[in-house]
Amino acid sequence: EENGLRCVYHGWKFDTEGACVDMPNEPAESNFKHKIRATAYPTEEAGGVVWAYMGPVATKPVLPRPEWTLVPAEQRVVSRYHQENNWVQGVEGGIDSSHVSFLHSSVESHRAVADKTQLERSGLMAIDKAPEFRVATTDFGLLIGARRKVDDASDYWRVTPYTLPFYTVIPNGPNQDTHFSGHGWVPMDDENVWLLSYSWSPTRPMSDFGEKPGHPAHYAPMQPGTRKPRQSRDNDYEIDREDQRTKSYTGIENGSIQDRAIQETMGAIYDRTKEHLGSADTAIIMMRRTLMKLARDLENGIEPYAAAHGELLTVRSAGFVAPAGISFVEASEPLVRQSR
Repeated sequence: EENGLRCVYHGWKFDTEGACVDMPNEPAESNFKHKIRATAYPTEEAGGVVWAYMGPVATKPVLPRPEWTLVPAEQRVVSRYHQENNWVQGVEGGIDSSHVSFLHSSVESHRAVADKTQLERSGLMAIDKAPEFRVATTDFGLLIGARRKVDDASDYWRVTPYTLPFYTVIPNGPNQDTHFSGHGWVPMDDENVWLLSYSWSPTRPMSDFGEKPGHPAHYAPMQPGTRKPRQSRDNDYEIDREDQRTKSYTGIENGSIQDRAIQETMGAIYDRTKEHLGSADTAIIMMRRTLMKLARDLENGIEPYAAAHGELLTVRSAGFVAPAGISFVEASEPLVRQSR
């Protein structure tokens, strides 16, 4: 109602800062309303999203500035859906580059690749299914490089920025004139998360990229009246076994739902005492160590640097083929920070 919310039970009204501005069931001369406050969080709008700050007012930082919030509305697509698992499980999937060669692959890409024509059809992901991971600590979080060997002289690098606390940008293929996409895993509670998906072009309207531009997450069909995808645990994510046998690796339509199926069926909070981390989990290990260190620091009164510097989120991913032996950090730096 106008500048606030009114309770339908007794008519009390609170403004946007939580102050009670009207208490109609109390005598007019009463000052009781001045003693009552509701919890309220300051918000700002950017990129078609409402951002809420939930910390102490005295330490309110500047608004995070990922590039998709800075471009005109016609140059971005933003969506969200409800996923039923802990938010960290979602982040782990987002920074795990090796799963792309399997979960999101095709049957064809797993056939013999000795034929050069087949290799070209299957793409660089099929050449080396066991990427070497290298991780560098940065001011925004982590820079994650996944190296796939193309031949003796060159490597294919997929470089993912993990920006604190839960954002990623997905690497594109080399020399692609296309848009960027990524996700944020925003916690609802310990066992539920909003998958925030964003796609954007720094220079062109997203309509230039087709009828359904951007990440498949934007176009996952929802259950009526909800933000929960129709494909769920209740219907085995509508898995098509014939499609799995002849076409896709999973038989699950929509790459985003493939991720959802894996992350949810681990259980809402996976028992980490039962996991087996390998070299392909290097980025996941570093991400956990980073979050735990920041949590310990915060308990000791040390604010995370990135939390107060929203401009650090203005980064991109990178995908490129480079001579063997190069530093992925140096090679990707101009691409990752190009938008700043």
